[in-house]
Amino acid sequence: MSFTFHPLEIPDVVLVRSRRHIDDRGAFAEVYREEAFRDGGIDVRFVQDNLVRSVHGVLRGLHYQLPPQAQGKLVGVARGRIWDVAVDLRRGGPTYGKWVARVLDAEHGELLWIPPGFAHGYCVLSETADVMYKVTAPYAAELNRGLRWDDAELGIPWPVSDPALSDADRAQPDFDRCDNPFQIRNEDDSGAG
Repeated sequence: MSFTFHPLEIPDVVLVRSRRHIDDRGAFAEVYREEAFRDGGIDVRFVQDNLVRSVHGVLRGLHYQLPPQAQGKLVGVARGRIWDVAVDLRRGGPTYGKWVARVLDAEHGELLWIPPGFAHGYCVLSETADVMYKVTAPYAAELNRGLRWDDAELGIPWPVSDPALSDADRAQPDFDRCDNPFQIRNEDDSGAG
């Protein structure tokens, strides 16, 4: 298999590694193959690919999209280096309100799978970064939401002290006030009262 799948501290967030073939001409690696991802436990349909270029110190996030178009994201870096963060918004689960982060860069080519029900953000560590990501639902502006990048309750130790933020990201609500319909349903919930 060209890919290996490594659940992180929040097991639903998965670090994906692709085997790289390197020779004197450069390198080659698969980024995505549906069958391999399905066999690795990521059985989703991607409907949109995005590419974002940002400069050093830019922080984008923390963003998510509401149902019925909640997005799962497969995030990677085509150029540069970022610190990528996922925050679990799913009430009722053991990792609700927890976050996980990884450095992603073009040199290693690792990807991060972030399922629906998570807020996502990143900051740029290199001079510039080209971040590419696949999503499981198309962008819908009316369902787009976020939460404060520096929320004290989350305590995320971002590796930039004074990030460049959009006006929208500056105005995001705290974690305890964000629009959050996500819930983990227990398998033994029968719905009977």
